[in-house]
Formats: sequence, structure tokens, C-alpha cells
Amino acid sequence: MQSFSDLGRTGAIEALYEGTPYKPFKSASFAPEGLSAQASRLFMEGTDFNLVYFPLKHLGYRSVVAVTADLYASLARPEVLSVILGVSAKLDYPQISELWSGIVAAAKEHGYNSVSLDLLPSRNGLTISVCAAGAVSSIMEAQRPKPQTKDLLCVSGSLGAAYLGMSLLEKKAAEYQQGGPQPDLEAYKMIIADYLKPEISPAVVNHLEETGIVPSAACVIDRGLADAVRRLARDTSLGVKVYADKIPFEGNSFELGKKLDIDPVSAAFNGGEDYRLLLVIPILKAEEFRRNFQTFDVVGHLALPEAGTVMVTPEGAELPIRSQGWKDED
Repeated sequence: MQSFSDLGRTGAIEALYEGTPYKPFKSASFAPEGLSAQASRLFMEGTDFNLVYFPLKHLGYRSVVAVTADLYASLARPEVLSVILGVSAKLDYPQISELWSGIVAAAKEHGYNSVSLDLLPSRNGLTISVCAAGAVSSIMEAQRPKPQTKDLLCVSGSLGAAYLGMSLLEKKAAEYQQGGPQPDLEAYKMIIADYLKPEISPAVVNHLEETGIVPSAACVIDRGLADAVRRLARDTSLGVKVYADKIPFEGNSFELGKKLDIDPVSAAFNGGEDYRLLLVIPILKAEEFRRNFQTFDVVGHLALPEAGTVMVTPEGAELPIRSQGWKDED
């Protein structure tokens, strides 16, 4: 079995690249042709993930999906990816190789042309830094419309499941470490998968361009729907209405929410870790969008600024949307 002590840093990086379509020791150029978009993410063990239950391959895949979602929200096609891994003494080459396999799988799936890697020692557990750049279509950029009231808010998948899945894994891991039985999680595998291995369509930007549908705004739902809605309101200078009964949920979210004493609606608004796209679609393109993007769900619309950011209940009541990290002003 290979180890870092046998391979050394340079040898380890060369070995990790073997069998991949990428080449080591190539500096990732963050100036692709055309208009560019850039994104970066940092993930730290103990804060952003728990290696007690998080498969390393899934962790690598998820790290790339997270930063790639930011590019898609900018209507950019991924081009170059730069990865820096801070490796602690408890991880050796086989574990980093497993992590790297997930990074490469996601990079290939989303069409990155170049992937660079560096390895650094870490005293505080595993750290993953990912930076990405992509090219924005000049046609899409030129045609981007101004956000208007009644533009539709469309999300690319279920919400809240990632937080529920994480909460379940944390609970079962704690029980197991205290001598409990091996947990049976089969009934909630889809919810757990939403947390461990979120997926986003690599064809979304191409599909938007092919259909001529250009969102008036977009963002990534990564810290909950409430945070994303507040960001949209800030960036568009408009109000936002979200309808609680339109939010998409994974199949048995309410059953699991009851067991964990977590309201799935609250998880969707404030849980985080979903990595879904939130596209604002011009109302005149609504029917065409529904026809061509059937995996998206319409959850609300932009409104006049005086409407604020509100959740509309099934009974018609409008409740102010607040999110952690925001200072709400009356």
C-alpha cells in the first residue's frame, strides 16, 4: 500500500493524476476567453463535514459541485479548477486518493478542461480549498433582462433534505459512538444522498442558451432558501414572495422531520447545504421554461419593493422571511 512517506509530495501528486484526463503541475489560468466568472469555496473538517460518516469520495465530489453551482448561477461554463488539500497526519495516501477520485469524477462530469492540485500539511484536520473559473456566453450576458415584478422563482430540486440528512447522520453517529447498534438508514437513503452527494445538471447553461431563456437573476441555495431570497431582494431591489405549499421536498422529509423534531419547512428556509440553483425567469418565458425545464419547481415570484420578503402560507397569510446573518430593519 502506497504512503506519503514512500511517495513524497511530488510523487503523490503525480500518482493521483495517473488515469485521469488531467495533467499535474499545470497552473490553472483564471482568465478564460470571453467574459469570465470565478468562484471559491473552503471546507474544513469539524465545521463543514464530519469524517466519522462522510465518505471521502462523496466529499471530493460535493466540494466540486458546490463551487461549480456558483459558476452556473453566473451562467458560466466551467473551464478551470484549482484544488488545495490541507492534509492532517491521520490521513495517508489511500484516503487522499479516494477523496481525489471524487474530485476528478465531478470535474469530468461538469466539463472542466484543466484541474490543478497542491498538497499541504495541516495540524487541524482535513481542509479543502476549491477555486473555479468559467466562461460566460457573451450572447447570454448581452440578453440578460432586467428583473421585473412577477418574474418567477424556480429551484432545481428539493429543499431541506440535506439538513435533515445531516441531522440524522449526526444523531446516529453519536448513538453508535456511545455503544449503540449499527444504524439502518436504508429508508432515508435519498435524503442522506442529498447531503452527502448533491447533484446539479451539467447541461443547465447550455440548455438555457439553446432555448433562448435567460434568467434575470440567479443564485445558489446553499445556506437555506431564506438567505437566497434575501440576497435576491438585495440584488434586484425588489420584493420577493415565496409560497410555502410550492416548496419541493424529498419523499419522506416530513416523516423524518417528525422523528428528529425538525420542521421540514424550517429546514428548507434555514437549513442549508442544498446546493440548488434558484433561477429568476421572466414571466413571458414562463410556459417555455416549464416545458423545457421540468425538473425545476416554481416556488414564488418577484414583487414590488414595498412587499418585502415574505412567505405566503396556504391560508394566504404573508409572514416576513428572516435569515441568519442578516440584520432586519423595520
